[in-house]
Amino acid sequence: MRTVFRQLAIAAILSAPCLYTSAFTIPQKTQLMQNGRSSMVLEASKNKDKIASRSKWAEARGYGDVDASDDGAAATGMSFAMDKEKNQLTVTPIKSLDGTVTLPGSKSLSNRCLLLAALSEGNTRVENLLESDDIRYMLEALDTLKVPVERDADDKTAVTVTGQAGPIDSPTPDESLELFLGNAGTAMRPLAAALCMGKGKFVLDGVPRMRERPIADLIDGLKQLGADVSCVEETGCPPVTINANGLNGGSASISGKMSSQFLSSLLMASPVVDGDVTIAIKDELISTPYVSLTIGLMKKFGVTVKIEGDMDGTPSFIIGKDEKYTSPESILVEGDASSASYFLAGAAITGGTVTVRGCGSESVQGDVAFADVMEQMGATVTWAPESITVSRDPNTKLKGVDVDCGKIPDAAMTLAVAALFAEGPTTIRNVYSWRLKETERMKAIVAECTKLGATVEEFEDYCIIHPPADNKVNDNVVIETYDDHRMAMTFSLAACGGVNVIIDDPGCTAKTFPTYFEMLGSIASAN
Repeated sequence: MRTVFRQLAIAAILSAPCLYTSAFTIPQKTQLMQNGRSSMVLEASKNKDKIASRSKWAEARGYGDVDASDDGAAATGMSFAMDKEKNQLTVTPIKSLDGTVTLPGSKSLSNRCLLLAALSEGNTRVENLLESDDIRYMLEALDTLKVPVERDADDKTAVTVTGQAGPIDSPTPDESLELFLGNAGTAMRPLAAALCMGKGKFVLDGVPRMRERPIADLIDGLKQLGADVSCVEETGCPPVTINANGLNGGSASISGKMSSQFLSSLLMASPVVDGDVTIAIKDELISTPYVSLTIGLMKKFGVTVKIEGDMDGTPSFIIGKDEKYTSPESILVEGDASSASYFLAGAAITGGTVTVRGCGSESVQGDVAFADVMEQMGATVTWAPESITVSRDPNTKLKGVDVDCGKIPDAAMTLAVAALFAEGPTTIRNVYSWRLKETERMKAIVAECTKLGATVEEFEDYCIIHPPADNKVNDNVVIETYDDHRMAMTFSLAACGGVNVIIDDPGCTAKTFPTYFEMLGSIASAN
């Protein structure tokens, strides 16, 4: 057990005021997200263009029709049947997960590395770059901005970025440059900040869901630093309009309650201004491991961030005017710790043994602490510097836990499905940010866990999951994924209960993990 990640506060909270009502009231700060919606009812994406794109995703991966003559088992592991007409993938009953998987690169690190490389002096080779939609949007944005990015013909996960040795200016100074960033928050937020530091006119936009994801706190901070930038006033969401003419430093006080990405974005952009920058958190800071990740990566590019105060309180961050980015020449992206959670949870649920390679005890990512939660539930965890192994004694049943997941909100989704196979209820606390992600994840998790047979109590920023009787989940449930990659991957693990699980729009995993189902099948054994 690693004490350093125990200190990340993945600890049980034994008591809290009861907020539950039979008709949950959306809190005021969530109502911001509802403008332009007819209701809060969640619907899966049925866009024809998107379904066509997902069909190409299925064909590229060799998924056959649902009625193809296949017994469901590959030469090694399992394969899953794709119904292209319905755009659904059936994950057949999984008896056990056993084996070793090498994780794709971290989404958070990949896009941060690309941006810092673009702002640095010198050329930077970025290796083990995640191949996914979110990274593609960042790469396309850099192409549009005329930042030279050379793709490695022999390695699709490697690029060389020619740094601009300072801010990125528009290649079309006399007209507005539009950047489409899909639903990639790790591209939208950092680019919105970085482009304010140079010169030019920009409009940053994305898919309809991106127009529902708050960015007002970041815009507020940029305005305090003197930027001419705005978002949609009525919603506090994109599109973001920028009229940049460079900045001279200054001070900003922002909220850290909704997303740590706002702070990370300001931090990453600050070294390319012409003066000192101080950024203060005025209330509280969630997901602090991601901020630490950002500061650590900036250090690798030659910039030191001074921190005053407690990260768990209201800290301030100071970037001196002499701090400038310098290329480290090459950088290797760690494996994605959020993606590791699916395989670790699968081992804990089935009693198999799984090793994930690419992140471990020396990881800079906070989501590796999810393994501590599996240990708390009854699994056995073995740590190595760059790998994590999870197993479970068949005589030891998983037990429900009460956990503050404020620092691991993405991995906390995986805990929701693991809870279906535990003795007693599981309480997942401090996850208000679920409501502001790729979909309204709190609503989505409640809905899909309920379909599988659980009873779920929903509160403003936490939920309590009561597993089905005898941990027997319902068979042949269609899981709506709401165009949210993590919903598809998380709920595929329900098949570990010995049932068929039908994943709607499985291609949404392309956002961060296009090969997820192949990798899951490679270590799965059938009932």
